[in-house]
Amino acid sequence: MTQMALVIDLNVCVGCHACVTSCKEWNTSGQAGSLSDVRPYDADPSGTFFNRVQTYEAGEFPDSDTIHFPKSCLHCEDPPCVPVCPTGASFKRKEDGLVLVDYDKCIGCKYCSWACPYGARELDEARQEMTKCTLCADRIYNEALPERDRKPACVLACPTSARIFGDIHDPESDASKAIQARGGYQLMPEWGTKPSNHYLPRQKTASGCGSGSCGCGGEASAAAPVNAPDSGAPIDLVSLAIRRGAPAAPRTKRPDQRDQRNQQPDAGKLNLAALATRVKSLFARTRPAATQEI
Repeated sequence: MTQMALVIDLNVCVGCHACVTSCKEWNTSGQAGSLSDVRPYDADPSGTFFNRVQTYEAGEFPDSDTIHFPKSCLHCEDPPCVPVCPTGASFKRKEDGLVLVDYDKCIGCKYCSWACPYGARELDEARQEMTKCTLCADRIYNEALPERDRKPACVLACPTSARIFGDIHDPESDASKAIQARGGYQLMPEWGTKPSNHYLPRQKTASGCGSGSCGCGGEASAAAPVNAPDSGAPIDLVSLAIRRGAPAAPRTKRPDQRDQRNQQPDAGKLNLAALATRVKSLFARTRPAATQEI
């Protein structure tokens, strides 16, 4: 069975939100739109987006790290949003595995939103219909577009190629190969929904510029992955999001260079005897021979 999905590389996502804006632009003018922005800038903003990027900070200074985490509908192979829909508006398409919404049947009851453990469903307030990512179903099969453009808008817009689109059940697809090579993982697999979208984990790298100017020794391997067997371990974003105010380990104060100089007994003192000897020797070498004493 074909299962189209996204594979997102967290190692190269820079959080530029190009995927967010391109998704909004395409879908608001396509079969899904128009997507409303009722209160885009108020204290209680309301807007319909199929794709969002969440940003987290991990670790403690100076070893902190910023993680950009794109999230949209995961097109689960066993989607819990489908059986709870009272009108049959939510359905999973057999030919490509996409989970879609029939807007003509949707009554905006939000049952699908309550059933989704990933928060991927949104209510369009203007239309009172539940909306979600379609993986640009109206684009990927559009023969009016060049073949290279028959991909989701977010994939085409990503400047770092952090998004890979393809059939994860096809071992020869780029998406499937990326999952196998990089240890791609599913988000919250314990829910048993079998999400189709996968994430490629971040890899920890050793600090150091490799040039030697920062004290790293100039080794070419300074930026090589650390603890290679564990580099593919997925980041627990749930624990990361709820952790608050963990006490930081005490840091050892690095002595100031001026303090080190002050600790030396002769630091900063002028050696007059050595200076006088030096001046006398220079004067003797430069003094004309005619003026030397007989």
